[in-house]
Amino acid sequence: MHGHVRTTTGDEPAFMIKVSVYGPDLTLIDHTFTHDDGSYSIDVPAGETVTVRFDTHHSLTNTDDWQPSLVTDVVADDDVPLDRRLVPVGQFADTSRGIDILAAFLLASAVEGPRYAAHATTRLSQLKQNTLFLQRIQAALLQHFTEQAEA
Repeated sequence: MHGHVRTTTGDEPAFMIKVSVYGPDLTLIDHTFTHDDGSYSIDVPAGETVTVRFDTHHSLTNTDDWQPSLVTDVVADDDVPLDRRLVPVGQFADTSRGIDILAAFLLASAVEGPRYAAHATTRLSQLKQNTLFLQRIQAALLQHFTEQAEA
């Protein structure tokens, strides 16, 4: 599996983005980080159905710069690239991107720990949603990560 991660605001490459691949039961299969040009490549058995999360990592300087993104039920393939565009923290997320970001945080809530939670709260608190329903989901995720970070 391979592709490029870029920004939604200017098509620049997003480097040092953690690309995590999960099996159907959310078991981590493998992860890698994007290069300076935004490209990544990761070995996943061809034909396997996976979930892919594009996110920052708590130990990097870009931890609070990008909102995460999620792709579910992808069939791993070496021929077709899996590209993503990430929303910078503090930027408006249209409805479809807002759903994508919240879905990525929802998956993270199931697989990440307190070190992730502290940075998730920073990013979630700056997410600008355009519907009341998405704002409620955002608030519930924010409460979850706040409690996890304080535990």
